[in-house]
Amino acid sequence: MRRSRLRHLGLAGLLVLGGLTAAGTLPASAADASSTSPSASSDRQPASAGLLDAMQRDFGLSRAEAEDRLAAERDATGLEPVARRAAGTAFGGSWFDADAGELTVALTSDAAPSTVRAVRATGAQVRTVEHSARQLDAAKARVDRLDAPAGVSGWRVDHSANTVVVDVVGSERADNDVQNFLERAREAGPVTVRSVPSAPQTFAAGTVGGDPYYTGNVRCSIGFSVHGGFVTAGHCGRAGAGVSGWDGSYIGTFQGSSFPDNDSAWVSVGSGWWTVPVVLGWGTVSDQLVRGSNVAPVGASICRSGSTTHWHCGTVLAHNETVNYSDGSVVHQLTKTSVCAEPGDSGGSFISGDQAQGVTSGGWGNCSGGGETWFQPVNEILNRYGLTLHTA
Repeated sequence: MRRSRLRHLGLAGLLVLGGLTAAGTLPASAADASSTSPSASSDRQPASAGLLDAMQRDFGLSRAEAEDRLAAERDATGLEPVARRAAGTAFGGSWFDADAGELTVALTSDAAPSTVRAVRATGAQVRTVEHSARQLDAAKARVDRLDAPAGVSGWRVDHSANTVVVDVVGSERADNDVQNFLERAREAGPVTVRSVPSAPQTFAAGTVGGDPYYTGNVRCSIGFSVHGGFVTAGHCGRAGAGVSGWDGSYIGTFQGSSFPDNDSAWVSVGSGWWTVPVVLGWGTVSDQLVRGSNVAPVGASICRSGSTTHWHCGTVLAHNETVNYSDGSVVHQLTKTSVCAEPGDSGGSFISGDQAQGVTSGGWGNCSGGGETWFQPVNEILNRYGLTLHTA
């Protein structure tokens, strides 16, 4: 029965039964997840009709505009590390400008003319800023050492604004503890405060039907196949906890888990369960092959697959954000997106084109009224546990 329902159910991520290879006898990955060449991944892979449909729906684009944007994002993703190297110590960050369809690289005002020419020669646009990326990262690191009250929902470096942005729940902005935190944060470096409607929370859920995996009475979503299992969110289960699938049968065990500080975990696969490099499209789009894990720049489009709300798309808003969840758990190095999510979507796949990005951690809002969601980058999880992404 598991095999007959494989295509329809898919286990809300990409652990699939009756797939390409058995756990433990997986083929070698096309390339190491942390060093996959951009030219070896998606340049020659046409976008699926389903992905283009989702882009049209969630971004209000025509089919041609969606195709052009995906092609421009692939170019920007491959260009970013080249432009970063050319910028050297003058590098102030980078982001994808969706309106212009180009990568923008910030350079400090003291950048040598030769450096400016070298960055422009890569094809990137240049913007002059006051603070380098290293200075902004150092300021954020100083904020990371502060104890955040519940009214502060997170903070991150915003390269396009050349500042550290601190998000505060609007109704809590006048709170004394929040004001004290902001005063100390401003001492750390350039800081801008933004009001948000509510505090983020993780997206685990109690046991309900659907295409989940279960740990005790918690339902979460599978992220990405690795050789020997899959990666997911750490808050979904602790090391040693058993995992069962949509049909109640035993899948495997959490081999490693981290939460808070990070929100990462991986689960071993056995008992007849199989893995393939696929993210489930839930009938909204075709199931997506995973071909690598090149990091999408800020401003790029990104989509999420989860067992509650299935397939939704949005934009990468920030990298390396520290999030203060409503239960007091602080998680570092998360990527912020405009994609919605709901309870049960935790651990699910974030993918840009055919490149794995990360696993759903938490957020605020829902897929009826909108919201924002954070994910733990997949390359950090792979490096943390010494895993290899299973790619097509």
